Amino acid sequence: MMPDLPGYMMTCLRTGKLAFLAILVSGGIVLQILACALYNNWWPMLTVIMYVPLPMPLLFFVGSDSSSLLTVSDSGWANATKFLTGASAVGSIAIPVILKHADVIGWGALAMELSSFFVFVTAIMCYLGMGNEDDYSML
Repeated sequence: MMPDLPGYMMTCLRTGKLAFLAILVSGGIVLQILACALYNNWWPMLTVIMYVPLPMPLLFFVGSDSSSLLTVSDSGWANATKFLTGASAVGSIAIPVILKHADVIGWGALAMELSSFFVFVTAIMCYLGMGNEDDYSML
């Protein structure tokens, strides 16, 4: 990254990135809970069912090569990972939309659910982006 910076400055930058990821994930969780609590309707928590398996294909199939997610590959495992992650992401968007279509939740809960999803996706993309250069990478 920046080899001319002293070690304590690099540690501070890494800690800032980790804190930013923690704030993003916490914000997504807060939005998820507020979508339910503010409207006194806990049906939007069904989306959590899709949030749990969302990172699982990445962890199980890709291994340490996270760059294969963003490129075209002939690997069957990488393609299966992309498919399962995409199906889970579509489910995370579809559940609140279907609940709104059935008039189970209101517009405010739908907006909070979708914003929670986009905050989680931003956190995952930031994690993948910093995973190649920092010590926090599990992928």
